[in-house]
Amino acid sequence: MDPAKAYKVGIDIGSTTIKIVFTDIQGNIVFADYQRHNADIINSLVASFTTAKNQLGNATLSIVITGSAGMGVSEKFTIPFIQEVVAAAEVIKQKYPDINTLIDIGGEDAKMIFFKDGSIPDIRMNGSCAGGTGAFIDQMASLLGITPIEINELATKHKNIYPIASRCGVFTKTDIQNLIAKNVSREDIAASIFNAVAMQTITSLARGYDIVPKVFFCGGPFSFLPELKNFFAKQLNLKDEDCIISENSKFIPAWGSAIYDDSHLHEQTGRLEISLADFLTKVQNADGNIPTNLTERLSPLFTTKAEFDKWNAKKQQYHIEQIDISQANDSDKFYLGIDSGSTTTKIIIIDSNERICFSYYTKSNGRPLETVQAGLKAFEQAANNASKAISITKSAVTGYGEDLVKAAYNLDYGIVETIAHYTAARKFQPNVSFILDIGGQDMKAIFVELGAINKLEINEACSSGCGSFIEGFANGLNYSVAEFADKACFAENPCDLGTRCTVFMNSKVKQFLREGASVADIAAGLAYSVIKNCLYKVLKIKDVADLGNNIVVQGGTFRNKAIIRTLELLTAQEVICSDIPELMGAYGSALYAARN
Repeated sequence: MDPAKAYKVGIDIGSTTIKIVFTDIQGNIVFADYQRHNADIINSLVASFTTAKNQLGNATLSIVITGSAGMGVSEKFTIPFIQEVVAAAEVIKQKYPDINTLIDIGGEDAKMIFFKDGSIPDIRMNGSCAGGTGAFIDQMASLLGITPIEINELATKHKNIYPIASRCGVFTKTDIQNLIAKNVSREDIAASIFNAVAMQTITSLARGYDIVPKVFFCGGPFSFLPELKNFFAKQLNLKDEDCIISENSKFIPAWGSAIYDDSHLHEQTGRLEISLADFLTKVQNADGNIPTNLTERLSPLFTTKAEFDKWNAKKQQYHIEQIDISQANDSDKFYLGIDSGSTTTKIIIIDSNERICFSYYTKSNGRPLETVQAGLKAFEQAANNASKAISITKSAVTGYGEDLVKAAYNLDYGIVETIAHYTAARKFQPNVSFILDIGGQDMKAIFVELGAINKLEINEACSSGCGSFIEGFANGLNYSVAEFADKACFAENPCDLGTRCTVFMNSKVKQFLREGASVADIAAGLAYSVIKNCLYKVLKIKDVADLGNNIVVQGGTFRNKAIIRTLELLTAQEVICSDIPELMGAYGSALYAARN
């Protein structure tokens, strides 16, 4: 082997991609490869190093590794590891000394580094939220049915920018669906997505620190979506000469690993010195398992089907009496309850005995008035078909569209959701101590003491643990929500997925699937995540005894029996859930109208 053929190598393994850089002794890139690993890191490494060998021949390699998913590979192959922000800073130090700020967006992370002469760089990274990252953009492209590259092309032709959520992909989904319903152009929606990414990154990472030009932009999204940089420049009032994007911007951490000052590496490990052929053989012969901390499993929700059947039969007692509209007495009094939510509209009509004689549930699609009108027309048609002349005595509305719907239809009462859900909960348990309502994107926790509401908690910037969170994962694995829930109940080894953002959770799910976890184990793990997110992330519960002994749950998410069961296991309390959890806001509104 030619001793002159020696290269420094940097490997950057991120949440979604692998980047490999070979440099000469002066730190100039002689080979680079970028690919998505799809959670198959070993085979991705083999593919990249095979390509390198085909182009460069055999050579002596001096390897350092970095990246959010690089630690396991570092341990497996005894390769020294450095943090990716440190690696990125090394590139700026050696190759771009006039840069004052670095902004790096990856698959699930975002970083900002501030450089000052004579000072240690100030490094900022995103924490528990992946809003505004590459995966966030991928999600939005999927929602629009296009590729991220097409989003970039559309954004170049926009005329208007609309405000949309940027911290959470689930909230953004609703905003985009509303824009689509209003016939906003795809060009303007694409530009609004890029604008949201820029605002999220700047506000969450700069945190009041001045972003001083020149600014260096790096990471896959900036490399493949050039229009994205323009939205950052606009937000930061940067001129073209203030913005630097290297032709190697997507390789910056890998490049930094390759050229990292050897004197800073641990003296006992140093770089991994090995020939390219030997390293390739070493990787090819690996068993494919990367050391991780993801192998923890949780207790099954039910140990036997008989246990599930007994539990399920007991839950059937919590049902609300319903009659067909044809059985209604024309001379009776009837009460209308409407829950105009952020994603769905629910309508309930009850008689004087508080029996449901009509119910309606549909997605709002950003049009609360139209969906309420459709529901009322459906009621009118049902009454006509049954030859019933039913008139509404009193009415009440709650939810996201409360004020709008009350004014448009001249309803009697507009009530806050807390009161609606409390009224419905007391129907089953007059001494209710805690009410948990989990909807498509929101979560409300109501603490009750001595018959009065004394505390209310809601989720704010994150929708992990809500209905859309579960629906997204179920659909992604080609299951309906109902099928997903059924599988969860009979999982043998539920995966411990934690309580993080949907985007981060997606990586954990992929990792567990790669380790051989079943879909049932994933589904049960997500049920645990929903409740743990609620108890420990949103409510920050220190002692579950604070919830009291009479817990009532509501919201469409509790159609999932696995989530009800998980709450019971984590609180050691029996939980009350009606047979129409998704309609309880509307039912509570109807009860309120009847009792007032």
